[in-house]
Amino acid sequence: MSKYKIIAVVGMCGSGKSVAVDEFVKRGWKKIYFGEATFMKMKELGLEINEENERKVREELRASGDKGIYAKIFLPEIEKWHKKCNVVIESMYSWSEYKIIKEKFGDAFEVLCIATNAKLRRERLEIRKFRPMDFETSKARDYAEIENIEKGGPIGIADYYISGNCSKATYKKNVIKFIESQM
Repeated sequence: MSKYKIIAVVGMCGSGKSVAVDEFVKRGWKKIYFGEATFMKMKELGLEINEENERKVREELRASGDKGIYAKIFLPEIEKWHKKCNVVIESMYSWSEYKIIKEKFGDAFEVLCIATNAKLRRERLEIRKFRPMDFETSKARDYAEIENIEKGGPIGIADYYISGNCSKATYKKNVIKFIESQM
C-alpha cells in the first residue's frame, strides 16, 4: 500500500479548481488532468478548441455508455504516480469516475470541493483569459454538467470543502493551509 495520497479537486466551472490544483503542483504533487483526454480527442478529430466543441466531445466520450471513461483512461497513470508521490486530479467530473477511483484506491483517495456561488463563478468566467465564457454559456455548461455527466455526485460526497467566495489572496491562503494539512 502506498503512503501517498490522491486528492481530486472538484467544483463547478469557474469555482477556482485550477488555482487550487496549481498550489498542489507547486508543493510537489503530480497533476493528472482528466480534461487532457477531451483535448486529445478534439485534436484527433481536427476540432477547434472552444466551449461548444469541448462540451460536445466531453459528453460524447461519456455518452459512449461509460460515464467512468475518464477514470479508466487515466487509471494506469494514477497508479504509476501514486507509487511515487502524492497525486492531485483535476477535472474528475462524474459519480462513475469517483466510484472507480474510490474502489481502486480506497482511503488513499479523497475529494476536495471548491464551493463558489454561481454569480461569482460566472463573473470570473467572463474575464478568464483561457476559454472565457459569457453568462449564458456558463449557465448552459452548469446545466449540461449536472444533467449529462453526473457532476453533482463528487461535489456532494466530497471529504473537504473550501469556499471560493472570497478574494483570490484569501482563497489561496485557505488552499495552501489545506494542502499543508495533508502533508
